[in-house]
Amino acid sequence: MNNAGRGLLGAVEEATDAAARAVYDTDVFGTLNVLRAVLPTLRAQRSGRIVNISSIGGFVGSPRWGVYNSTKFATEGFSEARAREVAPLGIAVTLVEPGYFRTDFLDAPSLHTEATTIEDYAGTAGAMRRTATDVNHAQPGGPMKAAGAIVRIASSGQPPPPVQLGRDSFDASAHKIEHVAAEQRTWEDLSVSTDHDDAAAA
Repeated sequence: MNNAGRGLLGAVEEATDAAARAVYDTDVFGTLNVLRAVLPTLRAQRSGRIVNISSIGGFVGSPRWGVYNSTKFATEGFSEARAREVAPLGIAVTLVEPGYFRTDFLDAPSLHTEATTIEDYAGTAGAMRRTATDVNHAQPGGPMKAAGAIVRIASSGQPPPPVQLGRDSFDASAHKIEHVAAEQRTWEDLSVSTDHDDAAAA
């Protein structure tokens, strides 16, 4: 289970290169390093479970979490691809997308907050900075309940590819799915109009 994580609180434009790379080193390359280390054993035994901790932020972008969101979107992408690669080898991959859980993630050791702020983002990214401070150690999710749910997932004969943990995560995911489906319907004609004429005719 890949659970190490580092956050970055700041508008995308406010994030320094060094701060962004530090988040990627932990959240993306750290996870990839662990996977490369364990997969030879799992492939040899033709069995195993991989649980990658993502975030609802890996499915739904949020102001002031943009760089962190991007690391979790990356985790979702390579985890989905990896799941298809290793399924024929008897290995299952599950993405866990937690919402806000009452952990120390919003504390300084794991969450870097950019010192530079741009006033134009006060109403979007700035508002999220205040929310993160207000919700710290009052998050709705219970860590012990999450641990129990992850054990249940790992023990399942057919573990889900992605699973949301927490009502906030479940609701945000459902809302995005509905929104994407509605937008697809609205723009379907434009989307399919870009096919070559011979492809469209086929």
